[in-house]
Amino acid sequence: MPTGGPDAAGAPWSSGVRRRPDGEVEVAGVGVAALAADHGTPAYVLDEADFRARARAYRQAFEAAFAAVGTGVDVYYAGKALLTVAVARWARDEGLCVDTASGGELAVALRADVPGAAIGLHGNNKSDAEVLAALDAGVGRIIVDSLVEVQRVADLAAGRGVVVPVMVRVTTGVHAGGHEYISTAHEDQKFGLSVAPAADGGTSPALAALEAVLARPSLRLLGIHSHIGSQILDPSGFEAAARVVLRLRADLAARTGVLVDEVDLGGGYGIAYLPGEEALEPAPVAREVAGSVAAVCAELGTPLPRISVEPGRAIVGPAGLTLYTVGTVKPVTVSDDDATFTRLYVSVDGGMSDNIRPALYGAQYHAEVVGRASGAEPVLARVVGKHCESGDIVVHQVMLPGDVRAGDLLAVAATGAYGRSMASNYNGLTRPPVVAAVDGTSRVLVRRETLDDLLGLDLG
Repeated sequence: MPTGGPDAAGAPWSSGVRRRPDGEVEVAGVGVAALAADHGTPAYVLDEADFRARARAYRQAFEAAFAAVGTGVDVYYAGKALLTVAVARWARDEGLCVDTASGGELAVALRADVPGAAIGLHGNNKSDAEVLAALDAGVGRIIVDSLVEVQRVADLAAGRGVVVPVMVRVTTGVHAGGHEYISTAHEDQKFGLSVAPAADGGTSPALAALEAVLARPSLRLLGIHSHIGSQILDPSGFEAAARVVLRLRADLAARTGVLVDEVDLGGGYGIAYLPGEEALEPAPVAREVAGSVAAVCAELGTPLPRISVEPGRAIVGPAGLTLYTVGTVKPVTVSDDDATFTRLYVSVDGGMSDNIRPALYGAQYHAEVVGRASGAEPVLARVVGKHCESGDIVVHQVMLPGDVRAGDLLAVAATGAYGRSMASNYNGLTRPPVVAAVDGTSRVLVRRETLDDLLGLDLG
């Protein structure tokens, strides 16, 4: 999938980002100066057409790949990456279902008129209120995460007099991703039930949970769910995980006579954050996953299940950027491994409150001065925020024009995923707005918080 960029081919910007002849950058035909004037900074800016194109590309690629091997597929937009009412509507418009991970995300999807049947509810510690809200909405699936939850969801469904479709989340032992915190299929973590035999050599927790679901009349076992991590750039992990899950499906059928209808292989498809990085493209990864599923089912002698996948970051991450205004700029002399050099610290009017990922697990981003052209020689810079933390780093290392100065507009690429959804009010900063740009116009999807919003929660 092509990516645009203000300066270099392959830079990680949305397809609607361009640098004008005068040096100013525009997003979907809207100049950054106008965006800053109309909406202030910091601001999350989403390229709506780019988001829609990526959603459509994933749906079409996976539908074509799985149709070719003889089964169907559902693509769920993983709302944890970024979920607003408009974003949920965009995803649904493009034929995607919506995956939620809390009662709040469920409420947003319902406010966007996403049908309950097209919504899934995740979570390793769902409250009774969240489960009941899902039951009342008629969600298409609740992904249960423990044996205790199997019993609890069954009891709540029985109390409502309904039969709820559930999937059991399993940990396959196949893990992938850019950091330990976002790898989710190894054994020593909070998600899912292991497919490995129990400590006493008995039935695996995953198989025990599947059988427990079958034993409860208020539950309908829809299928098995697996998710191996995030920011995955090597698709071989999906093949390995599919093999484990499909074998578990066959084992369950051999024990109970029940061959579940669906298998969810999760998401975690990686994107490009830095110039020169290559993202996973929808069509090749879809063909590889579909081929693996077909091959394993042929080996096992089982019919193909319906498949579901959950790209979130891969759709919204590249579609977004964060626009900042530069404040303090100062050179700092650094000594490292017997070398001495100067690093320019460029402070912006946001920071870890609007993008915690660099501080949380060292995530790397790319930034550029976007409000003007510059002929100055580039210098080594670090973009930092305004918070009272030395770890408040937005971009660890980037080359910026040597004449970068207070008042410049600076944009950080590929921040559509997890910026707003993980944002905070640290140091009393208000969270930025989410602004959509399309066809030369912009509009606010989520307004900027105000000090009145903050003070309104404080009862004194």
